[in-house]
Amino acid sequence: MGIKKHIPNTITCCNLVSGCIATSFAFAGDPKMAMFWIIMGAVFDFFDGMVARLLHVSSPIGKELDSLADDVTFGVAPSAIVFSELYNLQYPSSFYGIASYIPYCAFLIAAFSALRLAKFNLDDRQTTSFIGLPTPANALFWGSFILGGHTIIENHSWGVPLMLVMICISCYLLIAEFPMFALKFKQWSWKGNEIKYVFILSCIPMLLFLGYSAFSAIIAWYVILSAYVLFTNKFKKTS
Repeated sequence: MGIKKHIPNTITCCNLVSGCIATSFAFAGDPKMAMFWIIMGAVFDFFDGMVARLLHVSSPIGKELDSLADDVTFGVAPSAIVFSELYNLQYPSSFYGIASYIPYCAFLIAAFSALRLAKFNLDDRQTTSFIGLPTPANALFWGSFILGGHTIIENHSWGVPLMLVMICISCYLLIAEFPMFALKFKQWSWKGNEIKYVFILSCIPMLLFLGYSAFSAIIAWYVILSAYVLFTNKFKKTS
């Protein structure tokens, strides 16, 4: 039992180390390797909770450690990727005087990720769905978006304003009181799981044909489908 109780926390620490490595690659200007280590962190993040439940060794320390690791891997690391991209962009003349400060806006992602994780720890409504955008999804979006779209961003004058607007939207979605479906199945039939199956099936061509941009497209599609479910449910209640 003594060794068994440390296994989930060890896996969580692997997530934390993955996030640190991803951050170092991001600051070194290597978003591809940063993205790889964010994905590795997501794998460890998936298994630490599962192992804790299987071994019946969940603990308050594990919960707090998990949030710390998640903020590094899914908050600081994507912030560093966005920072490096903004730092290397050519700024239009309209940004003269403030261009050197703009890259630091990227770290709002880390701050709002921490805020979301703190809310998540205290929120008991998220057993079957999410409230707001999960931090791993947000991190995968940014890593994929920079990898797949950096050439377009760097070659257009609207690249900087677009990035700033997207940072604001990203931060809002992390803490928004906005229900988003989770891929948790109580039963496997089509009825009642339509939106989940539509999402999974539509992700396949994105993964096959969009290359590095696949994850950003998938996360954007996930937000759109969640909004569709929300408004559909509200319409049914009012009609």
